[in-house]
Amino acid sequence: MTAPDERLAILRHVAGRITERDDGGGLRIGVDGVDGAGKTVFADELATEVRGRGRPVVRVSIDDFHHVRAVRHRQGRDSPRGFWEDSYNYERFRRDVLEPFGPDGSRLYRAAAHDLATDEVLDGEPCAADPGTVLIVDGLFLHRDELVPVWDLSIFLDVPFEETARRMAGRDGTSPDPDHPGMRRYVEGQRLYFAACAPRDRATILIDNRDFAAPRIVHER
Repeated sequence: MTAPDERLAILRHVAGRITERDDGGGLRIGVDGVDGAGKTVFADELATEVRGRGRPVVRVSIDDFHHVRAVRHRQGRDSPRGFWEDSYNYERFRRDVLEPFGPDGSRLYRAAAHDLATDEVLDGEPCAADPGTVLIVDGLFLHRDELVPVWDLSIFLDVPFEETARRMAGRDGTSPDPDHPGMRRYVEGQRLYFAACAPRDRATILIDNRDFAAPRIVHER
């Protein structure tokens, strides 16, 4: 499906910001936003645009680096703080993805460390990325203190919880009300992230993505 003109213009602008930094090395790009903000679709479309400019791209989602269930729920299955603090295995993510694509990295990476459906820890053979590969990662909490310095360019897709809850209801069958008790772990956990890390301010490019067909750049640096 072809992206609407307004959306395509934003994707091409961001792809241009990435490829204009071509110094012969790889780049690490983060696409952040709350659940339902449209991160995966935006990152996939951005990858297509960057590839169209002649750069190899590797796509990774931090959702493939969850902690096992026992760690994720150690503060309680409904705990917002547990969602914020315990969802992801950042040690594996750094070792398997960020370091290989960093300066002087090996480019030998693993795209997944955990199977969310089976709760299995994964440790497959690494893949080899081409020289100059652009790494594009989508996921929650990508502007945490320890991750901010890693990104060569980062994006935050800003969408209000009222809209993202509606999207998630259609996708996952959850409540469309962000204040519903069943949504508390996720919504309040992400509010803890906002309070601790101010991702809208930390992002290189802040994009209002509430209108999927017509995203709008709010600020960039």
